[in-house]
Amino acid sequence: MRKNSVKSTRINSEVQRVLAEVIRGEIKDPRISPLTSVVAVEVAPDLKTCKAWISVLGDDQARKDTYAGLRSAEGFIKNQIARKINLRNTPEITFILDQSIEYGVNMSKKIDEVISEIPDREDEGAEVE
Repeated sequence: MRKNSVKSTRINSEVQRVLAEVIRGEIKDPRISPLTSVVAVEVAPDLKTCKAWISVLGDDQARKDTYAGLRSAEGFIKNQIARKINLRNTPEITFILDQSIEYGVNMSKKIDEVISEIPDREDEGAEVE
């Protein structure tokens, strides 16, 4: 199975959907932040392993606690994926903390700050004439 094949894309999106459902609604661990999202999932072509990029909105302690909670719930998560998706093999999940959403929010705030400091262009044009 090629990396960008239709089958690979469908498996990745289905595993991502189910993983998000399980994290959001079925895990009862209080360490896992309610502001946790599954950014991306990449299942290996042999369906043995899976990388899941997880984003947690909050401070460093919330990220560490959520990561620890997800690591301890790996068996439950794998069991739920096996029950909900009919795959030949159920992949072992490796969680990777992704900070791209937080980075994007911070960059957006910085851009807004810079834009608010720049005087309006219309005001400059009136002064020149």
